[in-house]
Amino acid sequence: MNEPSARTYLFTGIALLAFLGLTIAAAYVNLGPLNTGVAMAISFAKGALIVLFFMHIRYSKPILWVFVGAGFFWLGIMLVLAMSDYMSRGWN
Repeated sequence: MNEPSARTYLFTGIALLAFLGLTIAAAYVNLGPLNTGVAMAISFAKGALIVLFFMHIRYSKPILWVFVGAGFFWLGIMLVLAMSDYMSRGWN
């Protein structure tokens, strides 16, 4: 398998710093109801970079991709259950 080079780590680190700056900038801009969506999109991109490059998933065997996908599927189930509980509460 291909192994990442130092250049890959450098560009990934720079991209993560750029996303950090974007996160901070987005916190100061009032986007109304889109604030949460923008913050989640930025955090998803940062998480994808970390999983793919720093955790070496990009260069791993396909079976590991299956298990990573299963983990994210489980995370999605947990988020849906948590949000359904949150949205069904009566806030008086």
